[in-house]
Amino acid sequence: MAQNLDTLRQQIDALDEKLQQLISERARLAQQVAQVKQAQGDDTVFYRPEREAEVLRQVLARNEGPLSGEDMARLFREIMSACLALEQPLQVAFLGPEGTFTQAAALKHFGQSVHTVPMTAIDEVFREVESGAVNYGVVPVENSTEGVINHTLDMFMQSSLTICGEVDLRVHHHLLGKSKDYSKLQRIYSHQQSLAQCREWLDAHLSGVERVSVSSNAEAARRAANEEQVVAIASDIAADIYGLDILEANIEDNPDNTTRFLIIGRQATPPSGDDKTSLLVSTPNKPGALYQLLQPFAENGISMSRIESRPSRLANWEYVFFIDINGHAQDDNVANCLQALQQQATMLKVLGSYPRAVL
Repeated sequence: MAQNLDTLRQQIDALDEKLQQLISERARLAQQVAQVKQAQGDDTVFYRPEREAEVLRQVLARNEGPLSGEDMARLFREIMSACLALEQPLQVAFLGPEGTFTQAAALKHFGQSVHTVPMTAIDEVFREVESGAVNYGVVPVENSTEGVINHTLDMFMQSSLTICGEVDLRVHHHLLGKSKDYSKLQRIYSHQQSLAQCREWLDAHLSGVERVSVSSNAEAARRAANEEQVVAIASDIAADIYGLDILEANIEDNPDNTTRFLIIGRQATPPSGDDKTSLLVSTPNKPGALYQLLQPFAENGISMSRIESRPSRLANWEYVFFIDINGHAQDDNVANCLQALQQQATMLKVLGSYPRAVL
């Protein structure tokens, strides 16, 4: 016989009380951790990406349902975020304004207890972190449909910052506006990447409407809220912030459309046990140069997950390569590979070793 509804609710209430006690106990331990760290000196790092990645991996490994691993990890992320705020509230810069996918990536990675600071351009995010005005920054680096964000890669050529984390965010684009009467529609605002990711839908349904690229999807939503006979492509969060209706949902051409974001900071990240390393490498322009550059990866059993070339900006037709590999710079095989690369390359810069995105 099924249990009485009141009995089940009483059991839930009892568990809620225990959960609250345990969360409070965890928070008190976090405060003690902060006190120990503060006693060690002024340069103490409170946020430890490798530690959080380890905790989330353990959460996923222990999970037996019925909640999904993603749901369980999200709950623990928020508990860690709230506890970290007791140690030191984090300031995180992102490509703004409010309501961008970059802000959503920042909140997915750091949790809701951080203070997100909107910037108007990617280079401003870098400068804000470099100056110490914020603890970390979040910038987009590549999309599964449209490829790399060149501005982000170019900034790494001149920045001293290090990559200390990554976030994969499933991106759903919506057509936002005030009216579904498209007969008088004059313009569609969105970021150039979003316009490209929705090209097939736009060609099929709004082919005659001008497409205008702006600095971010949130900026597109802001304009759509303040102008007549225009719409925007942006997120559901932007719709809420700027008071717009979702006229058409999920108009991205690829239903698995995902954007990868990088967390940038000023401190190196120790190994977490499942890491990536990003490199910036240049090589002499001679026959076989790229082959010789890649040879150390194969010889040391290192898997390469990405390679992109960009103009070096130092001379015409000279290029640098952005390379992502599996492993941490402190791993023996990666360290051996980097030593060999140093001898082959005209320039080698380790952009950072960091935990692989957990979810």
